[in-house]
Amino acid sequence: MDVSLRWYNIAADLPSPLPPMIDPEGLESRIALLTRILPSRLIEEDNTLARYINIPEEVRDAYRGMGRPTPLVRARGLEMRLGTRARIYYKMEASLPGGSHKINTAIPQAYYAKLDGAVEVVTETGAGQWGLAVSMAASRLGLKATVFMTRSSYESKSARRMLMEFLGATVHPSPSKVTSVGRRSYSDDHPGSLGLAISEAVEYTLDSDARRYLPGSALEAVLVHQTVIGQELLSQLPEEPDYMVACVGGGSNLAGFMYPAIGYKLRGEGFQMTRFIAAESSAAPKLTRGEYRYDGFEPGLTLPLAKMYTLGRDYTPPPLHAAGLRYHAAAPSLSLLRKHGVVEAMAFSQDEVLGAARMFSASEGVIPAPESAHAIAAVARIASKAGPGTVIVFNLSGHGLLDTDAYGGSHGDA
Repeated sequence: MDVSLRWYNIAADLPSPLPPMIDPEGLESRIALLTRILPSRLIEEDNTLARYINIPEEVRDAYRGMGRPTPLVRARGLEMRLGTRARIYYKMEASLPGGSHKINTAIPQAYYAKLDGAVEVVTETGAGQWGLAVSMAASRLGLKATVFMTRSSYESKSARRMLMEFLGATVHPSPSKVTSVGRRSYSDDHPGSLGLAISEAVEYTLDSDARRYLPGSALEAVLVHQTVIGQELLSQLPEEPDYMVACVGGGSNLAGFMYPAIGYKLRGEGFQMTRFIAAESSAAPKLTRGEYRYDGFEPGLTLPLAKMYTLGRDYTPPPLHAAGLRYHAAAPSLSLLRKHGVVEAMAFSQDEVLGAARMFSASEGVIPAPESAHAIAAVARIASKAGPGTVIVFNLSGHGLLDTDAYGGSHGDA
């Protein structure tokens, strides 16, 4: 199997039109400002209703070079450990350079920024997977990278930070003293949040026309890029699943994994009995406890407002091992699918998730990222009630080999 020729865009198949982004009242148009913030081709992809988008050949070559397609694995050891007669499979995105699915969109975004003439790309990161992916993509394409990393992760996930710096990136703990929004929130004990780090990254981007901001998750075009995962999966599945499961921060790995199959379901072409499960942290439970309304992607309101499930743009989740899930909102298309009942949601405590990670490591020989372990916790809960022959497939969106803070002895609840 070769790398997909196209990305899939679920906007063409949603059960109702995606509510448009709008400008905050009383402020300069944030929609117009996007042309100074994002790569131009990313804006085009974010607004198209085309069902499929051709992947540039330069990006396909990069995908091949970094290990796409990724394997689908039967989790026989996990099945035995759980004592279930269900069949469990996982898509192995942890095998990619950087250890997670994030490189799937970092490569095209950095490529688009370079086409625009940018010399520097800027982003935020929580646990560091996205920051590392952007650093790798920038290094590959000869671009400078600047990363605003949530302070709690900057201090606890030093391995990823050091790898970003090794690749030439400049990494700032957020909140920082580099930007005005960072200075307003700055204190030595502020843990930071993904929303605040986004505000800092966007403000920093706007200080120079030679910079472009690369979003890591909630923007629709980012979700589109990740569908290389799900389109490969459609060719790999030996049987149609009863459940598809993925963790949720902003929504990119879930969308990439599930959207092609959800598209089949929405068009009446398959997966009619499949249940689509979003596994989130109980410390940032936007899909289980948030409100569906217009809100900002970040507290600084430098980006437009979008309609999504949100805990409020000023929400600061407590520090937790799965730092990549510390985001206050879910992507607009995922939120819409949740609103229509196409996607279901489950929230998990940190202790339950760490237990699932240990079980998976012992049974499969793979240490999952703490974020991905939320999906494993959901699989374990589903399998405990599943009848014989139930088929469950989940996305192992990243490995946990650099998450020493999560697996090194500190296991408090969150």
